[in-house]
Amino acid sequence: MEKHLDETLQRRHGLPLSEYRALCALARPDSGAALRMGELAGRIGLKDSTVTRLVARLEAQELAERASAAGDGRAVAATITSAGRRRYVEATPTYRAALGDALESALTNVYLADLAAWVRTGESAVSGATAQGLPARA
Repeated sequence: MEKHLDETLQRRHGLPLSEYRALCALARPDSGAALRMGELAGRIGLKDSTVTRLVARLEAQELAERASAAGDGRAVAATITSAGRRRYVEATPTYRAALGDALESALTNVYLADLAAWVRTGESAVSGATAQGLPARA
C-alpha cells in the first residue's frame, strides 16, 4: 500500500510519501508555529536523523524552513512555508484517492480484507465487530 501511495505521489506531484507525511504533520493546526525535529519524527514514524535529512530536502525545495525552537535555542524546529502548504493541499486529493484505491484492492486479498474493511468502515469484514469491539449495527 505504501509503495502505491509513494509511486502515485511521486508521479503526479514529484513528492515522495515521506515528504508528503512531513508536510501533513507540519500543516496540522495542532502543530503550532513549528515542530521540533524529534516531535516531527514521532508524528511520521521516522528516526530523528532521517527527519533531519528529510526537512533539509523540503527546505531545498522551499517547502519548509528550519529555525531554533522557541524557548530552547539548542533545539531545531521545522515549519511549513506557504509554498509547502500549497503543495500539500494540491497533493492531498491524490493521496486520498490512491489510499482509497489501495484499500479497495486490499478487500480482495484474503490476508488484508479484514484490515481494509475496518479502516474503510470501522467494521470487521470477518467477525462483524466494530472498531470499538461492539457488535456491528444491523
